[in-house]
Amino acid sequence: MNKDQNMQDYWQKPEVIKWTKLLLDSYEHLLGMSLLERTKDSPQDAQKLFFSPFIVLSHDTQASPILNYGNQAALNLWETDWETFTKMPSRQTVAPENIQEQVTRSRMLKIVQEQGYINNYEGIRINSQGKLLKITEMTVWNIFDENNSYCGQGASCVKWSFLRSNTKSA
Repeated sequence: MNKDQNMQDYWQKPEVIKWTKLLLDSYEHLLGMSLLERTKDSPQDAQKLFFSPFIVLSHDTQASPILNYGNQAALNLWETDWETFTKMPSRQTVAPENIQEQVTRSRMLKIVQEQGYINNYEGIRINSQGKLLKITEMTVWNIFDENNSYCGQGASCVKWSFLRSNTKSA
């Protein structure tokens, strides 16, 4: 099995299927709509989300949260694999020298934690190759488990563009 195949199989792991359900359920509960058309079959929904054309990622609840999910679009944009992505502190998605963006991101995450979600967030991020990108129309929401306990934050984005080149994705 090659590296690309390994990366594509992560959505099939039971813990990823469970996390995907929490991501989708929390989004629906907080925003009153679905992130994607659900099938009521958790493995099938996990596959649909992993291969969706928009970015979806999430982090846990540590003091310095670690990314714990990234769909194929996110992994492609960050130019990395699942193993590397899911060990990265989420703060590292912002260039360390961009103090203003780090502060803005921290404020946004605090607002999300207090209000449940935020729509139309935009910001500057950096991928694993040092390429800067602008994300727009991002939704960030709290994730809750089956007992309604806070367990992380998710984000989805349909529009982004690289700032150091003319390459655009959507």
